[in-house]
Amino acid sequence: MTIEKKLVRLGQNAMFDLSCACGMEPARRRGPDGRWVYPAVMPDGSRVSMLKVLMNNACQNDCAYCAQRAGRDTPRDRFAPEELARLFDEMFRAGLVQALFLSSGLGGNSVRAMDMMIAAVEIIRRKYRFYGFVHLKILPAAEYAQVERAAQLAQRISINIEAPGADRLAVISSGKDFAAGILERMRWIAKLVGDRKTRARGHTTQFVVGAAGESDREIVSAADRLYGRYNLSRAYYSGFQPVPDTPLEHLPPAGFLREHRLYQTDFLLRKYGFSFSEIPFEADGNLSHDTDPKTAWAGTHPEFFPLEVNKAEPERLLRVPGLGPLSVKRIVAARTQGRLRWLEDIAQLGAAASRSAPYLLFGGKKGTRQMELFGTRSFPS
Repeated sequence: MTIEKKLVRLGQNAMFDLSCACGMEPARRRGPDGRWVYPAVMPDGSRVSMLKVLMNNACQNDCAYCAQRAGRDTPRDRFAPEELARLFDEMFRAGLVQALFLSSGLGGNSVRAMDMMIAAVEIIRRKYRFYGFVHLKILPAAEYAQVERAAQLAQRISINIEAPGADRLAVISSGKDFAAGILERMRWIAKLVGDRKTRARGHTTQFVVGAAGESDREIVSAADRLYGRYNLSRAYYSGFQPVPDTPLEHLPPAGFLREHRLYQTDFLLRKYGFSFSEIPFEADGNLSHDTDPKTAWAGTHPEFFPLEVNKAEPERLLRVPGLGPLSVKRIVAARTQGRLRWLEDIAQLGAAASRSAPYLLFGGKKGTRQMELFGTRSFPS
């Protein structure tokens, strides 16, 4: 097989691992030359084109949802470390990519598979002198020395948790150990990330949503624990999609809206100051599909509103539907220059003013739109 065909196959196989720097929007696309390249959002907010690829698509595990699971009749392939490193260097020098996300199936020996990924990145760093962004996946059976070396080579490392607990993981995989195989390595990662001797400055994980019968409450609770115990940078949520010739091919796919609600909730935990106990779940333990979680919380806390936009503390303004961290920062800065009077004032600062209106007061009055008379604005006396 040519290296081009190998890249297409192993790039396609990597597309369902979302726990890299890609944004929430659907980012799976082919580059101008037909290769799989992703518009990725870096930790500093910048955007780059990322090559996302597997080292090896063979796997000894039997994950019930996975197209690459052991025993499934699917074409197998792999890169040699030098081969992948040279290919990435060629794409980088041609201006096609600026970053790398590298993962792998376990092959027949997970420690060996981890060695191959590390070797590829070492060649990219040492021989080809690439100093840009690399996200390197940690495999569940990786040894501590391998995790340490990965943290020295890559700016971001991650291990996928897949399920919110050992019981749920057992439903979708008989070969993975939740505590010893995944959480132990996440503990190692948390220790190494940020160490002055390592390059890694963040780590992520991914949940497969809807494959094991878990509720949203279970997933959000697990993510909240990971943020608290392991200093996780971010959790990603990949909605289950049935794959033919797998044990779960009969299950319905997890809808995009469920995945989206989990991301919205995740932002409440990470960016808006909400605690897990404040997340509004339905009676069945899932998030509402009709109302976003922030608006749902606001609807059950009428005592909290309305807030005076010119006086309320920033952490209280973050509870207002339609206001985010950036718009709140701008509001706080703008009100030091003069009183905010109209919905248009906060709309110009990036707020979703129509959504915020029921929850805010402007100088003690409800938010209204500014009237225009004969082309000029009228102001209250």
